[in-house]
Amino acid sequence: MENLSPIMLGFLGSLAAGSLTAVGAIPVLFGRIPSRATRDLSLGFAAGVMLSASFFSLIIPALDAAEPMFENGAMPAAIVCVSILLGMGAVALMNERLPHEHFRTGREGPEAASLRRVWLFIIAITIHNFPEGLAVGVGFGSGGMEGGLPLAIGIGLQNAPEGLAVAVSLLGEGYPKLRAWGIAALTGMVEPIGGLLGAGIITLSEPLLPWGLAFAAGAMLYVISHEIIPETHRSGHQNKATLGLAVGLVLMLFLDVWLG
Repeated sequence: MENLSPIMLGFLGSLAAGSLTAVGAIPVLFGRIPSRATRDLSLGFAAGVMLSASFFSLIIPALDAAEPMFENGAMPAAIVCVSILLGMGAVALMNERLPHEHFRTGREGPEAASLRRVWLFIIAITIHNFPEGLAVGVGFGSGGMEGGLPLAIGIGLQNAPEGLAVAVSLLGEGYPKLRAWGIAALTGMVEPIGGLLGAGIITLSEPLLPWGLAFAAGAMLYVISHEIIPETHRSGHQNKATLGLAVGLVLMLFLDVWLG
């Protein structure tokens, strides 16, 4: 693995993380669907992992990367702040412009009557998973194995409950078990695309490193705030979801310190 380029590491790391979406959806094939409370707990865990990864694996390294470039102490902070907002704004724009289906609140974005319902689901999860793959790719592109491995493990861990949530929601829409699992697995495959892009950009242009790290963090923070946390609170299981978030946050912090 040490002989692989950062770009290849970014691709393989994000591919592995994305594949855990399929692993998380496996229970639907056997009819063992966890309760809504358990699913909200697991999604809260996913939010905690992403929240921790955003700060400890992306924002802090972005500040560290920006500081040597500027003598003015305010510039690194300004670059990171602007990049976070750009990342959040980019995903918000995708969320606004692309037609997609939220599992609980229904259709958003431009009118898309010609699109089949299944593709609305796929577009929605693509919006969520692409920034995660981008973050893993940026991690490997900027810091090799040490920079990318904690992110890949953390994102992979939170992909499993997301994959289960997708499959269960599709079952509720009347899709057969195998097809629901297949679609859930497919949604994770956009992460290697984001990983390849993130690792490639960072590897080819070092001055973009703090921008890319903080941009990826902003994209993930938007997904946490706009989609995952509200989803976990809709069914009255916010206490379990908050417990899951706390466990996911400290676990990702531990992994980042231990492996990084």
